[in-house]
Amino acid sequence: MTLILTAVISYLIGSVNSAILLVRGLFHKDIRSSGSGNAGATNAGRSYGAGVGALTLLCDVLKAVAACLIGRALAGDTGRALAGLFCLIGHCWPVFFHFRGGKGMAVGTGALFTIDWRATLILIVFFLLVFLLGRRVSLSTVLTVIVYPAVYYLMHGAWDITLTLTTVMAVLIVFQHRSNIARIIKGTEPKFAFKHTDKK
Repeated sequence: MTLILTAVISYLIGSVNSAILLVRGLFHKDIRSSGSGNAGATNAGRSYGAGVGALTLLCDVLKAVAACLIGRALAGDTGRALAGLFCLIGHCWPVFFHFRGGKGMAVGTGALFTIDWRATLILIVFFLLVFLLGRRVSLSTVLTVIVYPAVYYLMHGAWDITLTLTTVMAVLIVFQHRSNIARIIKGTEPKFAFKHTDKK
């Protein structure tokens, strides 16, 4: 029952979509009708500027941290990892917004930070290196989550329930990027750039 409660609470926390709420509150628009249509930090930054993108990123990371801390308090390490997974599910398929949410990288980062901050820092460095080389957030995200299980395993030396649940998170994040992967293969995936508001 404790694990079920953890899953439900975490799903509901994840369903509070930062991009949708911020863009709706600040611009009276639906982020899912702008840019790529994704309700996440990358599209918020592309469509409405760096400030909105950064705030969305922060909120998404913090909600995952909050969910995982609650999960840890309720059900220990297993609860923490389970909370991360269900927070991600809520973010991607939010009950409050017709099950159309984001792709989950920021939520995954926040969850992993509460589980193993050292592995998180290694993965952030890896992400940034790939991004600097290609300027594509989607490519950096997909490659980072693919290498995640190996990084965690090498650091802990065992395949445990935490790694199992977080690997499921990694698979879901890759799944959410399937359209990006198709464009990467075709060579049509755009490079990242913030929205410019300068008037000519």
